[in-house]
Amino acid sequence: MRPSAIALAVIVSTAAHADAHADSIIVQSTTSTKNSGLYDYLLPMIEADTGLTVNVVAVGTGQAIKNAERCDGDVLLVHAKAAEERFVAAGFGTERHNLMYNDFVIVGPAEDPAGIAAATSAVDALTRIQRSGSKFASRGDDSGTHKKERALWAAANIDPDPGSGQWYLETGSGMGATLNTGIGVGAYVMTDRATWLKFGNKQDADIRFDGDPALFNQYGVIPVSGDKCPSTNTPGATAFRDWLISDKGQQAIANYQVDGKPLFFPNAD
Repeated sequence: MRPSAIALAVIVSTAAHADAHADSIIVQSTTSTKNSGLYDYLLPMIEADTGLTVNVVAVGTGQAIKNAERCDGDVLLVHAKAAEERFVAAGFGTERHNLMYNDFVIVGPAEDPAGIAAATSAVDALTRIQRSGSKFASRGDDSGTHKKERALWAAANIDPDPGSGQWYLETGSGMGATLNTGIGVGAYVMTDRATWLKFGNKQDADIRFDGDPALFNQYGVIPVSGDKCPSTNTPGATAFRDWLISDKGQQAIANYQVDGKPLFFPNAD
């Protein structure tokens, strides 16, 4: 092949790669949005309207943030606002937007051995669990759910770590696996409501405590910064973010239900 032909082939190959990249993005996401079926519902609409192929990596929020900081993604969609704001402040994200919310609930066995159905707050519920010696299954994985759970233990002035492996069971796993473990041993579990509504192995477990404002669960969406991560598909990330926070995207989120119950409530800013 002549040198000019080689150069032309390189140019064509590079252009094709750029075009492919322009049409696809990676979303580093919390697991609850995937486990709830939300992406299965939203992505066909997003792809039809924007032309983007959206690839979702669903992990705990802490891991999703680490992945995005390593430039392994174009958009971050998680639920740990303080950590998200630190991500933006460090220059890894361009701007954070509220996207939607739901709440956390505490599920447990039918006999409710800690009596948390009578609790007056989430802190009271956790205090009853610890004092009664009842089992509690924790994700233990630095996810958004785990971060919230640990904040509530701290608010209760309880350190559950001395009970690790006894009454406090850390799975180091996602929400579904933690629910399976907890339900299997008759433990209480804190989970986001969307995952619980979609979860198929409830057995005799059900929501035993909910409704405390402290259990509010806010989700945010953040495009990854092209300044920190030059490989970022900034136009694609922006288009994805803009669709989600648009009137159409917000209405689509509001319309998503399981058994007639909404899983997320839009509140984009």
